[in-house]
Amino acid sequence: MPITQTDLTRISTFVFDVDGVLTDGLLYCFADGEQVRAFNIKDGFAIKHAISQGYNVAIISGKNEPGVRARLEQLNIENIFLGIDDKTDVFEDYLYTQGIHPATVAYMGDDMPDFEVMQRCGLRACPADAADDIRDISTFISTKNGGKGAVRELIETIMKAQDTW
Repeated sequence: MPITQTDLTRISTFVFDVDGVLTDGLLYCFADGEQVRAFNIKDGFAIKHAISQGYNVAIISGKNEPGVRARLEQLNIENIFLGIDDKTDVFEDYLYTQGIHPATVAYMGDDMPDFEVMQRCGLRACPADAADDIRDISTFISTKNGGKGAVRELIETIMKAQDTW
């Protein structure tokens, strides 16, 4: 299904998964148990810019690592939900408590834990290297892989359509 200008101009909220979206999905594990991921600085700039322009940004991720939370907090993201098994419940609760209509949400995910929640939002987005089932339901497929600027591309595309970039 092709994306329309209306799809882009109604978005006021971005929700992102972490692994495979904000990162490339690689997980470096050290003997002491620490797990390290790499975030793309351009994605970070776009998130901070969107927040500064009044967009809502939330994170819903299955993993819960202190380093990930620290990075997200550095980006001024206030709604960070880590260690989540059922993303749909958290997503619906977030929308309810913030008074956000699902049609105004762009959600970017990359794998099956994102499948159900993605079907409940206005714009379903994924990185170029997302799982096939996720690509099949997405209305916005980035030309970039996860952790390589996919988040920036989504935010920039929407903000340019709204003349806020």
